Amino acid sequence: MLPLVLAMATGCHGPPDDSAAPGDMMMSKAMDASIYASAVTNNERPACDVERDEQRKPAKVLEFFEIRPGMQMLDLFSGGGGYSELLSYAVGPEGSVVAHNNRAYLRYVGEEIEQRYANDRLENVQTLVAENNELSLPREKFDTILLILAYHDVYYSNPKEGWPKLDGPGLLAELYQALKPGGTLGIVDHHAEAGAPRETGGTLHRIDPSLVIADLTSSGFELEEKSDALRNMSDDHRRTVFDPELRGRTDRFMLRFRKPD
Repeated sequence: MLPLVLAMATGCHGPPDDSAAPGDMMMSKAMDASIYASAVTNNERPACDVERDEQRKPAKVLEFFEIRPGMQMLDLFSGGGGYSELLSYAVGPEGSVVAHNNRAYLRYVGEEIEQRYANDRLENVQTLVAENNELSLPREKFDTILLILAYHDVYYSNPKEGWPKLDGPGLLAELYQALKPGGTLGIVDHHAEAGAPRETGGTLHRIDPSLVIADLTSSGFELEEKSDALRNMSDDHRRTVFDPELRGRTDRFMLRFRKPD
């Protein structure tokens, strides 16, 4: 499994203070935008990451999930660590990121992950390797947990390749207890056709967002917001995401869930 990045989210998620002046609120939003822009334009990012930005729109992703300096974060199934690196810049030296992977993910990304974390170049990122159904996280540690293009793998199974079937409810229970009260669980994944069965997660590596919502709300999370910022309506939902004509350009959804206070 690839290293997993943890970052602590410390922002207040309650309603705006009515006493705040409109100018102050505009200033706050501008500061937030500058945080995301600075993370994306950081000169230390590898060229291969930057090349993917047009499709991934990482600044919009960071903004949607309300990443702030000082947060403690977990990047679950973080793969090659592209988002873990962005998170490390966004949360800053007072924050932290745990970048998680299993051995199957580590084999898939190869040298990319070794190069990313060589010589402690991301000092606030801790890598974590834990196999499916063996994840054990500290209680109420994280402000935000992200699964980027990974939730569909809950419904994938290939034991011969080191991917035993995940205990989905068990995984969500583990993430729930690891979030602080009021913490955020963020999902980005590939759209499946509306009404597609859960098994599509293992065949086409896509999932119907309504299934994700059903899974998480039944585990105690509250759906807070959806985003269409990563939609691509020209994508054919009947084709695998690894189709060379689609890879990197799939239709994607974003969902932000909250653990109740």
